[in-house]
Amino acid sequence: MHRTRTALIAGASGLVGSHLLRMLLQSDRYSQVISVGRRELAIIHPKLDQQIVDFDNLKKSASELAADDVFCCLGTTIKKAGTKEAFYKVDHTYVTQLAEITLRRNASQFLVVSSMGADAKSRMFYNRVKGEMERDVRALGFQSLHIFRPSLLLGERDEHRTGEEIGARVMKPLSKIMFGPLRKYRPIQAETVASAMLRVAAQDLKTDKVYLSDEIERLGH
Repeated sequence: MHRTRTALIAGASGLVGSHLLRMLLQSDRYSQVISVGRRELAIIHPKLDQQIVDFDNLKKSASELAADDVFCCLGTTIKKAGTKEAFYKVDHTYVTQLAEITLRRNASQFLVVSSMGADAKSRMFYNRVKGEMERDVRALGFQSLHIFRPSLLLGERDEHRTGEEIGARVMKPLSKIMFGPLRKYRPIQAETVASAMLRVAAQDLKTDKVYLSDEIERLGH
């Protein structure tokens, strides 16, 4: 396969994004990988182009955000963000602006990590923000849009998230008895999500699709 395509990844320092960046750099599908972030990553690779951007002024960097396939792994927590408003900015505004800019730069695919339970009408703030993000990215009109809704993510984080660590300890033993409709609630490895995103991108499907956690698990393996 000729390496002629360019991938762009936002959120490469995160749990899913760090695995995905490694996979993109190893993939023969891409001759260039653009990483968009606030800080430079401690990675050197001949295919890697690191773009340090101010997400509050992302349009100023629009000329550097041209890619075929765009992978968005941006996300935070309310605790880390500090306020609901700051959380909304990261998980909604930054994501939708990246989608809008890259679409204008002729991106053919947009693949984004959302969350199980995403619903623009949800009473839960977190789920509502994720749902509004999905709704607003979808409204942009990508010919190829892939939304991944993983359940509880497993993996080694640089940051300490007490709630998720407790959830993982509780859910991992229960996952052995989660079959049928309950399968989509099983915790999932972040590396598996990254693998599924790369596999879906390689299919070049002209579709608008949501992938639930059980399907992500299947695709990632």
